[in-house]
Amino acid sequence: MQTLKEARPGSSVRVLRIGGGGPVKRRIMEMGITKGVELFVRKVAPFGDPVEITVRGYELSLRKADAELIEVG
Repeated sequence: MQTLKEARPGSSVRVLRIGGGGPVKRRIMEMGITKGVELFVRKVAPFGDPVEITVRGYELSLRKADAELIEVG
């Protein structure tokens, strides 16, 4: 499976699964990233941290560790 961290800038992906557990998973879901939602990868910083995405009409920056928990397709 591909994770959000591995997605190329300029691509649109759909969330298949959110890994992790407890407060980490809840925090990601509270940001609007839920199963089935489409994400647009805007850009990735030079060292991969953070990842800028557009989700549900707003821009969001995610840490690399959080992006690794989100499986996309």
